[in-house]
Amino acid sequence: MNPIKSTLIITLCLISIYGFGQYTDVINSNRPGASRSAFSVGTNVAQFEVGPYLVNEKRTPVTAYEVSGFGVDFAARYGLLFEELELNIEGTFQSDTKKYLSSLLAEDDRSNFKSITLGAKYLVYDPYKNAEEDKPNLYSWKANHSFKWKSLIPAVSVYLGANYDTKNNPYTAPGIEGFSPKVMIATQNNFAGGWVMVLNLIKDRIGSDQSDFQYILTLTHSFNPKWVIFGETQGIKSDFYADNLFRFGGAYLWSKNFQLDTALTFNTKDTPSVFGVNFGASYRLDFHKDKEVDNGNSAEDEKGRRSRRGKTKKRKKGDDNIDDLNKKQKRKDTDFDFN
Repeated sequence: MNPIKSTLIITLCLISIYGFGQYTDVINSNRPGASRSAFSVGTNVAQFEVGPYLVNEKRTPVTAYEVSGFGVDFAARYGLLFEELELNIEGTFQSDTKKYLSSLLAEDDRSNFKSITLGAKYLVYDPYKNAEEDKPNLYSWKANHSFKWKSLIPAVSVYLGANYDTKNNPYTAPGIEGFSPKVMIATQNNFAGGWVMVLNLIKDRIGSDQSDFQYILTLTHSFNPKWVIFGETQGIKSDFYADNLFRFGGAYLWSKNFQLDTALTFNTKDTPSVFGVNFGASYRLDFHKDKEVDNGNSAEDEKGRRSRRGKTKKRKKGDDNIDDLNKKQKRKDTDFDFN
């Protein structure tokens, strides 16, 4: 892609972000990381995100076992009513075989939803909204890539969702079933030079025996209009499961509505050790329409102006002479003789 076209695409994307806050001209996916953006997809946009993956887990001390299998992460997102509001459903389905290393004959074939959640996210604070001074400088590359202290103020959204766990789920603690609440605070900082930082603070399955706290910190860098790379750390803490996961990967923008991605996931412990590879895709159906602003430039306004101009066109020859005669006659009618 030539530099002029690249600059144009970046400029259009930045103007779209600053102008409308939520909706962007190109797809804005949560993939390939596990964190959730503070921004919604935009009103009347339906977006689908899916990622098949391979997983391998191995626990060596005490109860030794090995898990190998595959799964799929999925999400459907929709912007409803307001630019700040997004409804979504997301989850993970996994199928694997769990082998107990202490006995070559002992193994379990498992398959179920590890999680499935219906929720809503709302942007409560957007520092980029109506920020005229932050619009791209079309004449200075340095101005667009220099650090701005204001970028330390993040966009903030809140999330409320409901989990559903089936009875006797092999991926949850014993006795966990039915509905449980999930809440999250998501922040996002957009830095100069294509850097974005997202932080999620999550309290999941509230009130259950598997209530956990999670944090996810993601740093993303876009080094051209098509390619983006990311690094991520995720901490999980509960009585049922605790871990620190790390992810690295990238994404490719195939078109303005379609994205491909891949990532590696691993940890640094052996209770159990985790290694996963995923490949994903995101696609959106874009029915977004910008709100109309009455600035006097509508089709009706232009029609009225053309009609008025038509009434004031140049008059035919002879019209001026007729006007002069009428004016002279009017002066005669109003001229009183006092002599």
